[in-house]
Amino acid sequence: MDARLTGEQAQLRDAAAKLATDLGPESVAALDSADRRDRLDTALARSGWRTLRSDGASGVEVAVVAEELARGLVDAPFLGPILADDLLRHASGTGEGVTVAVGGTAVDARGIDRVATLDGTTVRLGAAGGSVVCADLTREAKEVAGSGDSVGTIPDADGRRWYALALVATAADLLGAARGAHALACDYAKIREQYGKTIGSYQAVAHLLAEGLALIEGMVSIVRHAAWAVDELDPEEAVRAAQMAKVYAARSALTVCENSIQVHGGIGNTWECLAHLYLRRVLVDTETFPVTLKEISSGLS
Repeated sequence: MDARLTGEQAQLRDAAAKLATDLGPESVAALDSADRRDRLDTALARSGWRTLRSDGASGVEVAVVAEELARGLVDAPFLGPILADDLLRHASGTGEGVTVAVGGTAVDARGIDRVATLDGTTVRLGAAGGSVVCADLTREAKEVAGSGDSVGTIPDADGRRWYALALVATAADLLGAARGAHALACDYAKIREQYGKTIGSYQAVAHLLAEGLALIEGMVSIVRHAAWAVDELDPEEAVRAAQMAKVYAARSALTVCENSIQVHGGIGNTWECLAHLYLRRVLVDTETFPVTLKEISSGLS
């Protein structure tokens, strides 16, 4: 495979990056800005990115959008709706205004009242209930009201590809969150001074940042390959690639976020610092379609 993005994919990435930079929360307090969130919701709806799969987009294109939105801590639904869109397109349904459920909880469900689930080869569509506690302050989780009604069945191979896409999308979100946390730490290390020098000039801090960059580069490679595999490899091979990407991304993103907090020092443990928002997002992403090492027969330690 060629890991480089095509011209169109690069344009899509840049557009997602601009939206995230322009309308994502610049501070923890900005999460409560109704005006900003309304503008964000409108922009994301107009982009058409929530229906990328039914519009014929590849797994790579879904991944690059998910990555950029996570980097900017975008707090409007994307991950849930894009997976619902991919699932329902196989069952002749519509994914508009729908999210997906994981372990009986509707994820990424702010402003959404319908939930799609895959039960074996049966696609079900049900209702979302009230909000439940969620560590991720940029997304809302809801209860699932009942098992839902059957809206069709899909071949097992399509179901496995959908599962691979779900793992890839969450792995890409982990990658984006890691990039955001790392950039936050690098920016802080350039301006915070101790003993007359910026802290980034000290070897101990520089090593933490270098470790984070190395982990991020590894995440880019394994997530990009898994995203390509969603559409190009046999379903079981695609799932395996996605599982490996999810495990690697979860472990690496956690380390990057912890290092970011460490670089910030005391302020990194305060409510006002954005670092904890990235950490919260990573922790929830890790448990969304979770994968354990036991599910992968070899390779990772």
